[in-house]
Amino acid sequence: MNRNDAYTTLCGGDWQNAKPLVPFADEVLAFLSDLSSLLMKTPAARSYPDVITFAFFCRKAHLEQLKADYEGALSTRIGRGLSFHIAPSNVPINFAYSLVAALLAGNACVVKASSQDFPQTRMVCSAIRQLLEGTHQALENHVNVVIYPREKQEITEMFSAACDSRIIWGGDETVRRVRMAALSPHANEVTFPDRYSLLAIKAEAVLQMDEKQLAAVAQGFYNDTYLTDQNACTAPRLVYWVGSGDALAKAQECFWNAVHSYAKPRYPLEAVVAVDKRIAAYRAALQLPGSRIVPMEDNLIVRIRLDELTPEIEQNRCAGGFFLEYASETLEDLAPVVERKYQTLSYFGFPKEALVGFVLENRLTGIDRIAPVGATMDFALTWDGIDLIRTLSRSIFAI
Repeated sequence: MNRNDAYTTLCGGDWQNAKPLVPFADEVLAFLSDLSSLLMKTPAARSYPDVITFAFFCRKAHLEQLKADYEGALSTRIGRGLSFHIAPSNVPINFAYSLVAALLAGNACVVKASSQDFPQTRMVCSAIRQLLEGTHQALENHVNVVIYPREKQEITEMFSAACDSRIIWGGDETVRRVRMAALSPHANEVTFPDRYSLLAIKAEAVLQMDEKQLAAVAQGFYNDTYLTDQNACTAPRLVYWVGSGDALAKAQECFWNAVHSYAKPRYPLEAVVAVDKRIAAYRAALQLPGSRIVPMEDNLIVRIRLDELTPEIEQNRCAGGFFLEYASETLEDLAPVVERKYQTLSYFGFPKEALVGFVLENRLTGIDRIAPVGATMDFALTWDGIDLIRTLSRSIFAI
């Protein structure tokens, strides 16, 4: 770890002297594969599922699969140059995925990680330093992770002026603040602002599951939501049920009981979160037409049942297990309210092709990702509808 008067470098070298690489460069693939192996062998990593998931993403076989997806499309492409990343403050491992995407596209990277002291950040950066000081010194200038207070806008301005691509993860206010720092005229920018996600679930599919299968779905839903306190943009906040009558009521009871059983011994409900959820529930009951609080045995899960969907539902959100709930016999009621802020459609009981067709046929301006329950946080090189490899590289065109 290196410190200067401006910022702290958690890992990396001289970012000002790094040349672009070709996408999926051999040295990058080797570095990431070794990073995966090192993290997998780190005993402390086993306590952090997000670190293990990241390590699994970087394993050699998966990287080769990602490369194969671009077969024939990258032969004349090269990285844009220096990429500058602003990672979100509340998702510990996001900085690492952003770094990997830009590296795979052929770029040198300066990633501003969260200033919060996340053990996941320290763990990943420690492994990166070990590799850069050892067998992967050639990439030292390409892999830089820094921290500094968000108030130090002059540092953001410095990196922004120097970079060829800027990637901003965070809320709308973060995007607005960072954009006050000017980019070089030749630089491009990718933003991932505040988004809203939901789960679509078929009642009959829940009723067809045995106890073990239901527990697995509950675990997946817990991972999608409670693991990040619903702070991730991918975390479902609206649960849209397809079903009716007694079957719907029974399915809802089975599902929420399973989620509660899984979450109760694992999720520490802090007093301040419990109070926030109660306040949010009362606010939703006042603001959303026909809404009502569904009685539960405790405050671990807060459910607000809706009689209709309105644009205001996106504004009624809270962390720590707060869910709006709506039911219909089809998905059609969803189409009128989906706008640009909608990101991930999680699902259970639907064929994914039908959901893709629903988005395309209704020409929705939102929903860029469709993922099965339990996989909403799975990173991909196309994110929010943006192909990161193509966006963060340039094509050399010859006549």
